[in-house]
Amino acid sequence: MIIYSPTHGKMTFEGMIDRIIQYMNANNYEYKIIIGTDSSPRKNGEVEIVTAIVIQRLGKGGIYFWQKQKFNKIFGLRTRIYQEAMTSLDMARRIIEQGEIPLILDDLEIHVDIGTNGETRAMIKEIVGMVTGNGFPVKTKPDAYVASKVADRHT
Repeated sequence: MIIYSPTHGKMTFEGMIDRIIQYMNANNYEYKIIIGTDSSPRKNGEVEIVTAIVIQRLGKGGIYFWQKQKFNKIFGLRTRIYQEAMTSLDMARRIIEQGEIPLILDDLEIHVDIGTNGETRAMIKEIVGMVTGNGFPVKTKPDAYVASKVADRHT
């Protein structure tokens, strides 16, 4: 798995974890990790999915990383939204399973790229239920900025 950082370029998942630990150990602040995913169909039939991992130093900025994946077939909107949410959940699980980052579950939040306006409004209850059922706090648009702004920037 290749992870990207605006300041450090390409790195491994383990490299990202090391960088997060360094960042969180630098000062005595409160932190939140927010994960969000966005997707974009391409003309060649691929779908690009980008997952952003934001480490927010509460009240003092933050850093972020992203992972890009490509799939060879175009999904319908419903399938793409589910894939986005599942990709975010998978990343959250990997970060927690790593066990080296000092966090409690409430410190890790999932942002989903759905909202009360547009085509995705019919899926809000399903997707929010899936994420909260996996034990994570969830935000939707307009509060889901990691999915709708940060990940979207790299699709």
